Amino acid sequence: QVQLVESGGGLVQPGGSLRLSCVASRSIFRAADMGWYRQAPGTQRDLVATITSGGITNYANSVKGRFTISRDNAKNTVHLQMNSLKPEDTAVYYCHLELRSGQIVTSHYWGQGTQVTVSS
Repeated sequence: QVQLVESGGGLVQPGGSLRLSCVASRSIFRAADMGWYRQAPGTQRDLVATITSGGITNYANSVKGRFTISRDNAKNTVHLQMNSLKPEDTAVYYCHLELRSGQIVTSHYWGQGTQVTVSS
């Protein structure tokens, strides 16, 4: 079992910045693909950004150029730096960890979520 603990959410004005962090409880983090997803009320959970175990990143079009995902394997931590925040970025943000064997997902885990609210 892997526990993911997110932090860094909060209330910020439009145009502001926040940095989310997610710490994994086990050293399997190094071998895992990590991601951030978000879910606004009444909507589905959507991908925001991912980073593979090898450091390859991918972003939703809506956040490209504004958000940056990064990982620190020594600290079992993944970050999401969010700049130029917009009201439509308001959502609960979830950390996701995925382990693969080739193309097959063998296990995956979710964090408990952290609220991000962008409002003046």
